[in-house]
Amino acid sequence: MLRYALKRLAGAVPTLFVLMTAAFFMMRLAPGGPFDQERRVPVEIAGNLERVYHLDEPLLRQYGRYLANIAQGDFGPSFQYKDFTVTELIAGGFPVSLRLGGLAMLLAVGLGVALGSCAALHQNSTLDAVVMTAAMSGVTIPNFVMAPLLSLIFGVYLGWLPVGGWAGGDAAHSVLPVIALCLPQIAFVARLMRGSLVEVMRSNYIRTARAKGVPERLTLTRHAMRAALLPVISYLGPASAAIITGSVVIEQIFQVPGLGRYFVQGALNRDYTLVMGVVIFYGALIIVLNFLVDLAYGLLDPKIEYG
Repeated sequence: MLRYALKRLAGAVPTLFVLMTAAFFMMRLAPGGPFDQERRVPVEIAGNLERVYHLDEPLLRQYGRYLANIAQGDFGPSFQYKDFTVTELIAGGFPVSLRLGGLAMLLAVGLGVALGSCAALHQNSTLDAVVMTAAMSGVTIPNFVMAPLLSLIFGVYLGWLPVGGWAGGDAAHSVLPVIALCLPQIAFVARLMRGSLVEVMRSNYIRTARAKGVPERLTLTRHAMRAALLPVISYLGPASAAIITGSVVIEQIFQVPGLGRYFVQGALNRDYTLVMGVVIFYGALIIVLNFLVDLAYGLLDPKIEYG
């Protein structure tokens, strides 16, 4: 497994390089610049700013300079958030995004597996139809549509929950962002779990366990669930990416001071270094999460060998 892990980590380096290169040149090709504001500064001041941040250099030289800084672990200063480096902004915003995304992922997996299992064990029943209908609705309605609806119903009309802010991550301010973020993933996990468990319960080794007189509860927990969870585990990598990208929108809607809000503001303000830093950080995080998902396969299925 160690050799497999090292090979995967080595393969992640070219992926990050391609991601970083694409993001660098796409940001530069976008119209506008980091110092283009409604109130334009004098030409002399704009020239001094570009010289300080090396934006007056040829594009390839800027790219080479940025690669050299990244190799030293330096994401550079933010163009818009004065007196802050990109590393400091990431360190300040990521714990909030991690808590929001972690709670959403736990809720999505827990409820999705439970609902999918109930639907599979009561196949073609009313419960199965209700769960799958709700899951299909969750798949088709994106979270940026669901978030304003939840705010309108539970925040404005009913007045049960606050519709914005974070307040240190207390329960009341966390409920709506977490629910809005995890609803589509609950639907995906439920559908995956139902289809997988239905197939596993019809397999030969489950019939053999039943023929030997193994109680249905043990057959389900010891044999069926471990095999049925494999597709769900494989989906956790893309689900993590979906929750990370979804949190960018959710944090903006609910005014959560996470990393996604910095990313949106950085893109609008053409804060090159901030956007690049967040893209690289999120890219590395998604690669690590996919790597951990692959390793989790071996814990659920002993037949899997890492070559």
